[in-house]
Amino acid sequence: MIIMYICIQYTFYILFHMPDTKQQFEKVISLCRELFEKKLKDYGPSWRIMRPESITDQIFIKANRIRSLEIKQVSMIDEGIKPEFIAIVNYGVIGLIQLELGFSDTTDISAERALELYDKHMTTTKELMYAKNHDYDEAWRSMRISSYTDLILMKIYRTKQIESHGGKTLVSEGIDANYMDMINYALFGLIKLEFGE
Repeated sequence: MIIMYICIQYTFYILFHMPDTKQQFEKVISLCRELFEKKLKDYGPSWRIMRPESITDQIFIKANRIRSLEIKQVSMIDEGIKPEFIAIVNYGVIGLIQLELGFSDTTDISAERALELYDKHMTTTKELMYAKNHDYDEAWRSMRISSYTDLILMKIYRTKQIESHGGKTLVSEGIDANYMDMINYALFGLIKLEFGE
């Protein structure tokens, strides 16, 4: 009888207290997509001229600023960590698009096509995260936001190394896999910032 009561209580806890991971991911992804779409209206797909190395450097600037804010605990600009994680997500998707299409000398695609490509690469990245999340049993929820920042920076240094080898690796994942990991770590950070621990 006591064991049955404990099982019922545990089931109740799972149903009503455990976070809905997919719902939280969709929420933070929609924040990133909304900003991406607004910037497309302002600037168009001007990022099409960026070479992948430039995108990696741009993600580095964003991640480095997050780390600086985490360490200093003071911001001289009225922008916190959340916008930087959103930028990492969006530049990561741009990086995946550029790897697929190659860079251009002009803005050679429409805003509508850019959004289609954004959705395509975000879906692939999200599915990878769901698969890993299943295997790792949501271990990311026990990590600190500062750890996501460090992992993103580590992935950036790995990506720079791969780029310096012309994109070739012997046994490691390629640049695209590193971009996807950066996106997912940034999404983890956004979930923690948006929904709390």
